[in-house]
Amino acid sequence: MNHKSFVLRLHEEQSGQVVIMVAVMLVMLLGFAAFVVDMGRIYVSYRLLRNSTDAAALAGAEDLPNSTAASTATSYSGVSGNKNAYSNLPNVTMVSGYPQLKCLTTLTNQGIACVAPANANAIRVKQQVSVPMTFAKILGLSSFTLTATATAAMRGGGGPPFNVAVIVDSTASMNNLDSGSNCSSTRLACSLSGIRILLGGLSPCASSLSTCGSATNGNVPNPVDKVSLFAFPAVTSATVAGDYSCPGSGPTTAPYPLPSPPSYTPAATPTYQIVNFSSDYRSSDAATSLNTNSNLVIAAGGKTGCLGLQAIGGQGSYMASAVYAAENLLLAQQAARPNSQNALIILSDGDFGASSAALPGASTTSGVYPSTKQQCHQAVTAAQWAATQGTGGTKVYTVAYGATSSGCGTDTTPSITPCQTMQQMASSAATFYSDYTSSSGGCVSASQSTTNLNQIFTKIAGDLSVSRLISDNLP
Repeated sequence: MNHKSFVLRLHEEQSGQVVIMVAVMLVMLLGFAAFVVDMGRIYVSYRLLRNSTDAAALAGAEDLPNSTAASTATSYSGVSGNKNAYSNLPNVTMVSGYPQLKCLTTLTNQGIACVAPANANAIRVKQQVSVPMTFAKILGLSSFTLTATATAAMRGGGGPPFNVAVIVDSTASMNNLDSGSNCSSTRLACSLSGIRILLGGLSPCASSLSTCGSATNGNVPNPVDKVSLFAFPAVTSATVAGDYSCPGSGPTTAPYPLPSPPSYTPAATPTYQIVNFSSDYRSSDAATSLNTNSNLVIAAGGKTGCLGLQAIGGQGSYMASAVYAAENLLLAQQAARPNSQNALIILSDGDFGASSAALPGASTTSGVYPSTKQQCHQAVTAAQWAATQGTGGTKVYTVAYGATSSGCGTDTTPSITPCQTMQQMASSAATFYSDYTSSSGGCVSASQSTTNLNQIFTKIAGDLSVSRLISDNLP
């Protein structure tokens, strides 16, 4: 008779069940392996998809308001063959209907207008990819679909602070009516409207500040983008305030001073600088209206009852010396703000030909600055010199306003037209603008289809900042 206890016999008979327990645990381990390996693949794949989606949105936003913004976004996407495609993440596709050009009210309220040709101030990109599973197949999951969406505003990102010099043609011809740039006012009034658009698009102070603070001599305590207004012909220092006082009166023009680069005294008599480099043009970066107490805003025609910059004329048109003057003051600003970048914006018809009486001391034969000969070529040389100056060079934008295919009468060998003058003064084809369209003839920009002055200055303001990612849910 077996006297072993029931409990002892039960214990002895459990040894064979270890195999069953190991089998069960192995299945569980394989499940965990499936989770770790496949979830790791999903995570890495999503980060790659996210990165390429963000990059595509930012690139497309940088191209706004051009009509090519959507195609630019696609070219920077993760779709096979594009700039952010990953070899370990094939088969990325752009979701149907994307990229989408958006005109967001939130951004227009911040002064980021929707202008032609894209009529958008933001772009939205949506990509997807199917990620194959490895161990998860055992559990019946063969693939997992990932989707990423990104929206970017055309500007407002934290680029370098800029020192911006704007040179405006204020010769008497600027009093003529312009009916071809969607402005229907004098050419000077249309130009100043564009400058006000520019001031609405730049950053007076950091976006994190609710207010820029009180300004001293036109500048807030911690400025970001500083802007100075120049005009030619020069005016006497004693009367220059007539361009930014209220109600204002026309200043007195004077023969062109001829600074020798790189030297120019801001207080020289006469002067090209109407308003010093200023950052008080808006009360904060989020403000949508201009500060009408700013001399810069007043000079740009932004205060009711004030004349603003006047087109007096009487000295003819000579550009080179104004460029040297503006660039020398830009260099001084950059020296005072080592991390800043310089930009020079020149608006003119490009037809330069002042008389010897307006250029006292200039050669009448050499054609080399300063000279009454080759005045258009001298302007090109001055602008090309400016583009090489300072840390990172100066970004030179030119706006050919009414530039024609004939003129520049002082330039004979080689010949040059006003349109060619403005083209060659720009840093690159991308920084040359014109108010002419291909259908209207005249001076056409091959790289910039924007022809309305307000739209041109919107584009330039956007170019002086960078695109930024924003919430996908903004209206």
